[in-house]
Amino acid sequence: MTVRTRAAVGGFVALAAVAGLGVYLGRTDFGIDIPLPRPARSCTVAAPADQLPAGAATDLTLNPEQMANAATISAVGVTMGMSEEAVVVALATAFQESKLENLAGGDRDSIGLFQQRPSQGWGTPEQIRDPRYAATKFYAGLKKVRGWEEMRVTEAAQAVQRSAFPELYEQWKDESQLLASALVGNTVGAVACSVAREPVVRGNAAAAGLVNGLVLDWGEVQTASPAELLGLTVSAADSRVGWRYAHWLVSHAGDHGVKRVRFGDREWTANEGEWSRIDGTTGAGEVVAEVFGDS
Repeated sequence: MTVRTRAAVGGFVALAAVAGLGVYLGRTDFGIDIPLPRPARSCTVAAPADQLPAGAATDLTLNPEQMANAATISAVGVTMGMSEEAVVVALATAFQESKLENLAGGDRDSIGLFQQRPSQGWGTPEQIRDPRYAATKFYAGLKKVRGWEEMRVTEAAQAVQRSAFPELYEQWKDESQLLASALVGNTVGAVACSVAREPVVRGNAAAAGLVNGLVLDWGEVQTASPAELLGLTVSAADSRVGWRYAHWLVSHAGDHGVKRVRFGDREWTANEGEWSRIDGTTGAGEVVAEVFGDS
């Protein structure tokens, strides 16, 4: 688990620093040719405090699976007409139940991102393992909770989940606020992922998979295939919608072979793994995604 606020991370970082210093000294002082370890693939979410709800975390690190699942949870909430606060509750619940990983099992017959149980009427095991289905069921349950908007995050989550440990959802509120703000499009260039240089999916298959993923998560989206690059463009009604799509595309870059994402005057590339400013801008109301070619 790579979330910034957990105590175990501090010990790991300290040990990693000591190990890294040892590798450095071995290479520089003794001429030993020890290959430096390549950093693990990861995604970061970061935004200035003045762009976030009071008390929200300002930075967060997730692995690619966690990031992709978070992006899907957010997209499902938005398409269902749920508020940003509902997305916060859903993300905090998934953080606590599965650490945002689509688990094959859990306590008794619990399954998936929200550890929903077939025996309790949440659906079949196959359905619950589908992140979109699981998120939809969670939001549907939240909608039925009268007055959830005035509840603390942990109370709203517990009203849906009925956990034996009802207070534990609250510990993920700060991270979930940061993540939700980025994924609903309130912050600019907030999601950045490092991805493999040799993606498994490339070319036309990658482009087709990207379109399919967008439709599954967002429903009806207007996409086009530009003649000048291998990939797609996504129409966005305004900047907020554009950043929703841009952050979603980067969040799913690892499993869809995304090489480059551009929106406005910003560009993310797989090579750099971060957003940078570019000269000029993309077409008005248009997010551009390029995928790796076949060769």
